[in-house]
Amino acid sequence: MNLLRFTNTLLALLLITPAWLMAKGYYPNNASHAISLSFDDAKSSQVDIGLPILDKHNVKASFYLIPEKMMARKDKWSLAARNGHEIANHTESHLCTGNFRWLREKGKGLEQVDLAFIKNDISTAQKKIYNLTNKQAVGFAYPCGEKFVGRGEQVKSYVPIVANMFEYGRTWNDETANDPNYYDPAQVRAFPMDGKTFEEIKALLNRVKFENAWIVLAGHEVGSKDLYSVDKVMLEQLIVYLKDPKNGFWLGTVAEVNRFIQAKKRTNTPSGKK
Repeated sequence: MNLLRFTNTLLALLLITPAWLMAKGYYPNNASHAISLSFDDAKSSQVDIGLPILDKHNVKASFYLIPEKMMARKDKWSLAARNGHEIANHTESHLCTGNFRWLREKGKGLEQVDLAFIKNDISTAQKKIYNLTNKQAVGFAYPCGEKFVGRGEQVKSYVPIVANMFEYGRTWNDETANDPNYYDPAQVRAFPMDGKTFEEIKALLNRVKFENAWIVLAGHEVGSKDLYSVDKVMLEQLIVYLKDPKNGFWLGTVAEVNRFIQAKKRTNTPSGKK
């Protein structure tokens, strides 16, 4: 009778135990999913408002920097680098399509440049970012998420340039998370988090977190009224939610998660096979 009672009790515990406790996660800390927080353009609000929130919770984010935009807060960007946040490349000129009229008014869009221009633009930014932070960027984010130069039959992808220069390249405004067994490191997919409430972001996470999914969120300003801005209250709510083990997320920089996945794939690949 005692054995029967024990068996029934064990069965009942298994039935009510959350799946996240029973499953062996793909990621560190037994997490089922990975997530990365990232910010583009070296906006001053990122270090003035965003960094104190991140540092308060000991969370590291990925920052994709434009050297010229860094100058207003260069000491704070240097401090962010020393404190372990990822410092990454977002080009010198931030060229997107000329269909953005504000960009065309500056002289040219991606339709008017070639691969040589883009490669030089990225290399120039790389040197300046290193000089400002003493950190070598291993990651890159495509401005506006656009990965081409030229027009019509002359269009060329600059993804191969990014693949050659960096460990990974991050896109923007995508519709799916990254499958660790399939994604292209030169085209890591990301969802925008500007203008979203915590409930909207939480609903997004629940919608896109397929098995072992790696979710990347990307924002611009922090705590401003700008169209492209992450709400500071939402950011703190999100961090608290992501750090709670019962929600099943491992929170790491884009570089950190990419390195983990690539190392895991190498470990699990039979010798001689790719």
